[in-house]
Amino acid sequence: MLYLMQANYKDIVKEYAFTDKMPYDENGFIYEWHGTKREDFEDVIGKMIDARSGIGLPKGYVPETFYFLWRGENIVGMFRFRHYLCQSLENGAGHIGYYIGQEYRGKGYAAKGLRLLLEETKESLVEDEYYIRAHKNNIASQKTVLKNGGYIHHSDDSNVYLRIKKVH
Repeated sequence: MLYLMQANYKDIVKEYAFTDKMPYDENGFIYEWHGTKREDFEDVIGKMIDARSGIGLPKGYVPETFYFLWRGENIVGMFRFRHYLCQSLENGAGHIGYYIGQEYRGKGYAAKGLRLLLEETKESLVEDEYYIRAHKNNIASQKTVLKNGGYIHHSDDSNVYLRIKKVH
């Protein structure tokens, strides 16, 4: 059974074990705490939790919630939901970013996790559509969004910008 859980202190051991394998940047998903030591990870979780309320964010950032995608007792992915768009997000990364662990790819976890995230966040989405950016060469991510009712809004030389209408 798949489910989402917000970043929390209770699951810090498993959250660290999962994030310790994440690169700084993979297909545009930025994990700014790459390389954090275990003894410093409690601070990272605190920053993730504070980001929900907009506490301690750099200038120009918007509140966001970090979710871990769990399959039973194992974390298989991470999702980031930005609560609303600023200009840089509207023309950039959008509302949602996600990362699926290497060993869990190709098994439908991204599509199922995105579906769970859309359901979880629909009441808090300010805009009428979710904005999502994928690199042009990241066909798997584009398919994930399309499987969840998304459509291609536009593209540029390096990215495809997709939208998913908010279901009320």
